[in-house]
Amino acid sequence: MESGMVNLLVSLVSGAVGGNIAGALMKEKSLGTLWNSVVGILGGGVGGALLGVVGLGDAGGILGTIAGSTVGGGLLLYIVSLFKK
Repeated sequence: MESGMVNLLVSLVSGAVGGNIAGALMKEKSLGTLWNSVVGILGGGVGGALLGVVGLGDAGGILGTIAGSTVGGGLLLYIVSLFKK
């Protein structure tokens, strides 16, 4: 139970970081720091959950969770930014 909460927290924080990194790299797609973080958190949670469903959540350990959630946060920011305008 505790490891699940730690993985969730890591996923959410990593997603926020991923959203902000993506926003910094793609200035025209950025939604601003707050919304980059919010969208990143959602993407990180989804990315972490998908890794768990596919069975890859434990394979990479905490680094796998961080990587998947960071990518998930950045990817969701990109997708949301396509609908921004």
